[in-house]
Amino acid sequence: MVYYGQTSCEQDTERYVDVVKYVFSSYKKEVPLVINTMGWVKGEGLLLLTDMIRLLSPTHVVQMDVYDWKAMAPLTPEYVRLAPGLYTKGKQQAKCKQMDLSIAESWKSCEGEEDTSTPEYKLLYIHPEFPRAGVAGEARVHSSILRDMSILGYLGQLQPPDVGSVLPLHSLVPYQVPFNAVALRVIHTDVAPTNIMYAVNASWVGLCRIPDEIRCQTDGPVLLAQTPVCDCLGFGIVRGVEMEKKLYHVLTPVPPENLRLVNCLLLGNIAIPNCILVSQEGTEGEIPYVTSEYNYSILGSGKLKKKKHFKKREYTFQCDYT
Repeated sequence: MVYYGQTSCEQDTERYVDVVKYVFSSYKKEVPLVINTMGWVKGEGLLLLTDMIRLLSPTHVVQMDVYDWKAMAPLTPEYVRLAPGLYTKGKQQAKCKQMDLSIAESWKSCEGEEDTSTPEYKLLYIHPEFPRAGVAGEARVHSSILRDMSILGYLGQLQPPDVGSVLPLHSLVPYQVPFNAVALRVIHTDVAPTNIMYAVNASWVGLCRIPDEIRCQTDGPVLLAQTPVCDCLGFGIVRGVEMEKKLYHVLTPVPPENLRLVNCLLLGNIAIPNCILVSQEGTEGEIPYVTSEYNYSILGSGKLKKKKHFKKREYTFQCDYT
């Protein structure tokens, strides 16, 4: 498992390709593999899907059409063989999209080379006959709700089995993690080092393992200059940051034997469901992690956008962000 850290790969398709390749490299081909692709099938999304078919070489492709919308061509082997991808070229395409050299070498599909990776597969084309099947707007709403439910279910593992009521975050005992024991990286945006702890506090993080040993001459924090593609062992919430003792306070249901392998915290654009923060009972005065006053002049800060549903808000080490 890899923590991508965003609900859409539109802003970083190169990393998405790297993540897919990393995960797929663990497939031993001893059992059938079902690949659930994403619903982005327009524009660059279709080009990226073409790349994925070439990369993964499936034996079958199941294409589900959208009710009353037939603009998307059937993804037949012949179509994939001729059509351009985002990072690969069709058989009759003269040039491929410019990209990072390492990616170009891995795809081996630059000008003058024939693309021999087009797989032969059986296409199963399904056309639903019930109204509003596959409507994009509704799919986004449903996926957002399902994502919140998944996070709530995951955090439910933190609740003691013998307690009748649901305990709020501030009533649960966190792990203490020294700053210099784990590397830190914000995936989806650039955050000034002086403001990194504002971003990390009360955030959902991926608990990851990078192959490099964490070495820091100071007491940290240790900041990564690039986002790694690495194993993710689970998730947690940074419940607090103790600057005096240089400690992260992390809530997670990941068992201790797996936590010993964690040496990297990745912060993405996946927000903790609002209900967890605003429904903390048993508090007097201000609710922890919830405020009505904030200084929006701080670099990197911004208001949480809301719609009809809750919206989710280079391997180089850098020590001592001050």
